[in-house]
Amino acid sequence: MRQRDDRLHVETTVADHVVEVRATGEIDIATVATLRSALWAAPARPVLRLDLAGVSLLSAAGVRALVAAHLRVRARGGELVLLRPDPVVERVLRATGLHRVIPILDACPERELVPC
Repeated sequence: MRQRDDRLHVETTVADHVVEVRATGEIDIATVATLRSALWAAPARPVLRLDLAGVSLLSAAGVRALVAAHLRVRARGGELVLLRPDPVVERVLRATGLHRVIPILDACPERELVPC
């Protein structure tokens, strides 16, 4: 499933135990609805992986969306994992303390959709 905004593109891949959402572009007040919509539409699986490698900006609105997604996934018995954030995005995650709440992984097998 693909969702697109002028500045944000989101693609979702579903497997047996993992849903991977890949975001590319900027996550801010103007585009956060696209990301939120994709995260809320993701089917319940033990792991929801959000690949942030292609995200160049993460605003406070994006941080709030990640916190809400984390709480929603955890309430369903799953885990939200952030993958490969850009250095700028990783600084935001660390400055907000979100890295203590949501696991951040630097690398994951490219085409393998299993928890890494």
